Amino acid sequence: MLDFSSVSKKFGISTALDNISFTISSGEFVFLVGPSGAGKTTILKLIINDMVPTSGKITFDGKDITKLHSSQTPYLRRKIGMIFQDFKVLNDRTILENVSVALEILGKKKSEIISQSLKVLKLVGLGNKADFFPAQLSAGELQRVAIARAVIGNPKMLLADEPTGNLDPKTGWDILKLLSSINKKGTTIIMATHNADIVNSMDKRVIKLSAGKMIKDVKKGKYN
Repeated sequence: MLDFSSVSKKFGISTALDNISFTISSGEFVFLVGPSGAGKTTILKLIINDMVPTSGKITFDGKDITKLHSSQTPYLRRKIGMIFQDFKVLNDRTILENVSVALEILGKKKSEIISQSLKVLKLVGLGNKADFFPAQLSAGELQRVAIARAVIGNPKMLLADEPTGNLDPKTGWDILKLLSSINKKGTTIIMATHNADIVNSMDKRVIKLSAGKMIKDVKKGKYN
């Protein structure tokens, strides 16, 4: 599904990624780990074509996305959902309106938008808070909103950038359980995290980065 082949990314004289190669198959759950500045977020941004590599090739769903024209990027992102640590919700819209934005962009009928949005909110445990505004929700609930918004278009892949970073341990585990349930339904998940406890307990594939280099790729790995 996703293939990085000798990918490097430089910003001036600084190297963010150095000759990275890996392949992720459909349905996998993969942790990206490593200290701050290791290159985790850079990899996620490259996958959604938010930036392009300095060298190397990235293939997603059979297409070389390093050669995509900017006009094609929105179509790529329909296949890839993104969950951010800081939620990126629209504070002047209800939870239902926040989640339905993606379907509005796709030009879906209003009845379909409402029906699908309510269905996804129920999936993430917020079916009774559709008319709430972000200020009325906890951090954990806001992260659930972010997840709902990311999955509503049925993406093939879900990217999560430190989704438990701003949450207390119990809420973080609840979010992890939600992501695991989404993965079990077939969605490929790549999660960047500093949370060693979560990584060590999940027994999933671990790709570890350090100073832009990939230093470990273990099918059932640990944080260290």
